[in-house]
Amino acid sequence: MAAPAVDLWDDLLSCLDLRTVATEQNTVSCEARNQRLTYHRIFGGQLLAQFICLASAAAPGKAVKSLHALFPRAGDATEQVRYDAQSLHSGSMFGTLTITALQSAGVIAVATVSMHAAEDGPDLQTVPDVPSLPGPEHNVTIDLLPWETRSAANLNSPQAEPPDYQLWMHIPPVCPEMSAPVTAYATDLTLIGTALRPLEGVSQQDAGKAFTSAVTSHTLWFHRPFQTGSWLLLRQHRPVVAHGRCFGRGDILTEDSSLTEDSSLVASFAQEAMLRFRQ
Repeated sequence: MAAPAVDLWDDLLSCLDLRTVATEQNTVSCEARNQRLTYHRIFGGQLLAQFICLASAAAPGKAVKSLHALFPRAGDATEQVRYDAQSLHSGSMFGTLTITALQSAGVIAVATVSMHAAEDGPDLQTVPDVPSLPGPEHNVTIDLLPWETRSAANLNSPQAEPPDYQLWMHIPPVCPEMSAPVTAYATDLTLIGTALRPLEGVSQQDAGKAFTSAVTSHTLWFHRPFQTGSWLLLRQHRPVVAHGRCFGRGDILTEDSSLTEDSSLVASFAQEAMLRFRQ
């Protein structure tokens, strides 16, 4: 999927630089180019990241609290995307936006975004302990992730395994407002592979041969501010596969926290996808 001649990290950051083309009351419109990939469709993670960038620009003083995106049709990677963001509510602490991603064929994605200004309050969490970071011998290559990743499990193995997957990633440091978009980008890559793990003889490498898949919806929740530049853990689980669909969810945790002795749960995500097996 990735074009070898392109620096994926610089290319990703470049396509997150949205260009404002119109501003009206309660509406902001932007245009953005796509990643330069050897792939005919726009990668959904790119759209998620661009949604967050536009939402943050359209609601200054607030950060994305949650985002729910639907993908009604595949995007054309050769055509730039126009985004229309409409403010449904803008209060002193909360805000709500709808964002539509359009190309000449019509709507390719739509998102409802909830915004929130930071407030003081109790800071508690209840999550399972985070394991130790695997050593460099567990480095893995995951297409479209232009940073170091590690995992003790192999998503490309055809051997039946539990429907869980833990991926460590070290995203390069970026400015605080870019941490959420680049991290959201990474959440769209491995949930379908996680869903396939219990199936003997099948892995994500069999896409287009043993099965056809496509993400239909993706939701993110951001619980705490965080910055890239240190290790993050994506801990994923697939609860169900049924009726030609799969559903997975995950948490994003830091390796440690400045607030407590434990890791910090900074975000969560969930995804539903079409998953059709060939007879």
